[in-house]
Amino acid sequence: MVGRMDGAKGETVCVTGAAGYIASWLVKLLLSRGYTVRGTVRDLGEKKTGHLRSLENASENLKLIKADLLDYDAMAAAIEGSQGVFHVASPVPKGDVTDPEVEVLGPAATGTRNVLEAASAAKVRRLVVVSSIVAVDINPKDWPTDKIKDESSWSDREFCRKDWYSVSKITAEEAALEYGRRTGLDVVTLNPAVVFGPLLQPTVNASSQFLIYFLKGGPDRMRDKLWHIVDVRDTADALLLLYEAPEATGRHICAPHVITARDLLDLLKSMYPDYPLDHPAPMTTDKLKKLGWSCRSLEETITDSVEFCQKAGFLDDVEGAGPCRFPPLYNKI
Repeated sequence: MVGRMDGAKGETVCVTGAAGYIASWLVKLLLSRGYTVRGTVRDLGEKKTGHLRSLENASENLKLIKADLLDYDAMAAAIEGSQGVFHVASPVPKGDVTDPEVEVLGPAATGTRNVLEAASAAKVRRLVVVSSIVAVDINPKDWPTDKIKDESSWSDREFCRKDWYSVSKITAEEAALEYGRRTGLDVVTLNPAVVFGPLLQPTVNASSQFLIYFLKGGPDRMRDKLWHIVDVRDTADALLLLYEAPEATGRHICAPHVITARDLLDLLKSMYPDYPLDHPAPMTTDKLKKLGWSCRSLEETITDSVEFCQKAGFLDDVEGAGPCRFPPLYNKI
């Protein structure tokens, strides 16, 4: 819940990957604040975009544009006429990844470069990039174990080589910040933790799948690992705050809650005893809070997440959990 909203409402902004989990909530927030939104999507079909078209003010102030991150001309056309850009999308490979360098890292770098160059060409006043806590917290080099991690902490790229997702996030964020320094484009980044909360889109995203996996009794192999968590609605608030706050610069950690997998399971068990549940590394979000950002309690986030999954029927079969396709190095954060 943002404490200050004094930005240039009425502007036109572009949101990449508008139909995704975080982006959908951001689009909803922007429309409610009076912005005109140009949202890029890979599929304009009703199944993929109906939840966006039904948002309040969408019929007047939302334009959805079919555009692929890897197509510079399409991205440039989508961003043209915008005063700001929120780069939320990440290229997602189809099926199993056999060559991460070609299938994931290359497209991530190309997609980010296309957005940066298109934003420069459009002379936007600010570009807000969604990175991830995995670019901050995975085995940073020469970082004392008892030192609170802040925005100067970068994950060890080589250590992360076993996980294409983490490397792609590190690579994209570094490229965006360096591009801003080199060209003068105003670039700020957000590093959200594991994102929970209700969904607007009809399909389950990776982090919600993980929560469902726990609730359905999936085996816990990360019981003592620390998890940093943030609500998806608070993440959208943070993104808009970074766009509107003139003093925002550089990176911003968005990870207000920390809990071990063991304690998360215990919390879920106490809140939802009917599900077959099995039974720190410090980090600071102070930079974001100093801009006026505040967040929901972890209990509220968990409650809203689970209640949404219940109503959506995602938890109807509680006899056992299927495989959870979750980035493997998330057990490091």
